[in-house]
Order: sequence, then structure tokens, then C-alpha cells
Amino acid sequence: MLRNMRTWLLLQCALFCCCVGLRLGEFTPPTINISLDQDPEVRWKPLSQYFDPEYLKNASAQVIDSTVPKWVHQAVKPVVLALEKYIPQPYAGEIRGLAEHVGGSLSDAIILNFAYEVSAFCTSIVTQDQNGNVYHGRNLDYPHPVLRNLTINVNFLKNGKIAYQGTSFAGYVGLWTGQSPNKFTVSGDQRGSEHWWNWWKNWVSAFLFQRSPVSWLVRETLENAEDFLDAVLRLSKVPIITGVYYIVGGVRAGEGMVITRDRTGPADLWSLEPINGGWYRVETNFDHWRPPPKDDHRREVANKALNATGQDHINMETLYKVLSLYPVCNGITVYTTTMSAAAPDKYNTLIRAQGCQP
Repeated sequence: MLRNMRTWLLLQCALFCCCVGLRLGEFTPPTINISLDQDPEVRWKPLSQYFDPEYLKNASAQVIDSTVPKWVHQAVKPVVLALEKYIPQPYAGEIRGLAEHVGGSLSDAIILNFAYEVSAFCTSIVTQDQNGNVYHGRNLDYPHPVLRNLTINVNFLKNGKIAYQGTSFAGYVGLWTGQSPNKFTVSGDQRGSEHWWNWWKNWVSAFLFQRSPVSWLVRETLENAEDFLDAVLRLSKVPIITGVYYIVGGVRAGEGMVITRDRTGPADLWSLEPINGGWYRVETNFDHWRPPPKDDHRREVANKALNATGQDHINMETLYKVLSLYPVCNGITVYTTTMSAAAPDKYNTLIRAQGCQP
């Protein structure tokens, strides 16, 4: 009897330690409230309550040095001198305020915000259950481990209430992941493989042609679009600095879409078609109508897992499990977000402290 009791206690202890170990691999980022009623220059001041300015400066330098070509540092000088001419409000004011309140030079703050417009290797899934509930999940992958310490949830407030919310990085004014409560959800995935020479195209598109960074368009859409259809139209038509996939989920049955974007407009619109068996859409970083690279199995694994889960069992929890499978979640996965615009209180982001291993 005593021996059996000891064995049972050891087993429970092992299970407890195992569970604790799993939870240690994930953690919730801090939530920052940003008031849109304040002047842009002071909106991001609350960041200083959560992050040491010197740490932010050093972490930002790591991202910039490993991402941005050296010539960009010279090219950005005219932009710094005439910031409002090249960068629209409120972003010019917010970036200026970040440099002042959080630390670092204005040129570094500008470069950092454009550095995040490159190399966002991601997986996004929009899906619908048999009752017409729409769920949206995403993994955001960046080859910068330091970003796990910079990830934040942001509530953008108007009149003291959440106008929209998202997940971002300290020092970055754009959004790759966000939700407009009771309206729609959005995530962005990089389209294709960027090369260093595309920095020139992006730079010209941004400043000479006055095109929007892809993450700024996400934020503007979250702030201004009235509903799912309005969001799809805005994300499809507004000129942007580089190609991207916008994945959008709504609040009604059938409201799910993958928008494949060129710089000037849509290349493809891929909607949910639950009546015809298309109850989910998986988007990684390659056009869905073409096969992915032979060494990229994220789409294949996600499709198989969703089919095994089934439409009658898909929900926020099972979607998170799909996003946790290797290589859908991999060594450079920074965070996973699950969301549903019809249930905005369930918006959830977890940081993958160690990424995911096979």
C-alpha cells in the first residue's frame, strides 16, 4: 500500500514538473495601453514603464545590425531632416516620440520600423466551425531571438475604450497582428523571400511613391474599417511598399479571406468556402496555388492537422494545437496568437520562449 502510494506520488510529481516545464516555455507578453486621444509624440511613453531604455536601445541595435544594409543608414539621413515630408502622421510623431521617450536616435527609430517590414516568415490560419464561428490564428517567425523579450500586446484606446488591439514589438508603431472587436481580425505574412536589393525597392516605394508599409495599413484598417468587407477592400487596394499576404477573419459565417498582394493591388483573393469543404485556409509565405519549397512543410503539416481535427472540433484551443506542431511552429517562432472578432475577450498571445523543436 505504502509502495503504491509512493509510486502514485512520484507519478503525480513527474506530471506536475512536466506541465510546469511546458508552461515555462510559453509566457504572456505585457499589455500596453496607448491612447489615440493623445498627441502622437507622447502616445508611446507608457513603454518606459515596462522596458529599460538602455536595453531597448541595445536590442534594437541587434535587429538593425542583422537586418538592415549599411547603406540604408546613409539613405535615411534626408528622411530624418524632413520627417513629416516623407512619413505621414501619426507615424512621424509616434516615431519621433519613441526616440525621445524610449531612447536612441531618430534615424535608428525610423530604420527599426522599416526593418520589421522585411523577413516576417509566418503561418496564418483562418477557419470556421460547423456553427459558423470564425477563428483566426497565427505564428509570427522572425530570425531575431531578442524579439521574444520585446513582444507586447497593445490596446489602442479612444475615449477610454479599446478601439482595436494587436501584438507588436516595443519601438515599432506598426501591427502584423490585430483585432477590431466585433468586426474583424487581421494578420500579415511576408510574401516570398526578400533579398537585400529589395530594400531599395521598398525604400523608393515608401518615400518617393508615398506607399504604405504593410504593417501601417493593417493598423489603419483596424482603426477605420467598418466591417469585414470594408477591411478586405482597404487591404486589397491601398498601395503598399512590398508584396504581402493579408489574412482576414470576420464575425459571420463565410467571412474569411487570404488576400495575396502586389505593391499596387490584389493578385488573388482566396475566401472561405465552407459549403464546398473550404472551411479553413492556411497561408505561409508562398502563393497558395503554387507548391511551397521542398524544404518547407508548414502548409502540409497544418493542412493534415486541420483535416484530422475536423470542422466539428475546431475552436481556439484546437487551433492553438495546430499552430504548435513542428514545423508550423519552429525554432524562430516568436509568438502565437489566437483570436476571434466575435469573441474579442478571448484574444490571446503567447510568446514561444524557445521556439518549437522537432
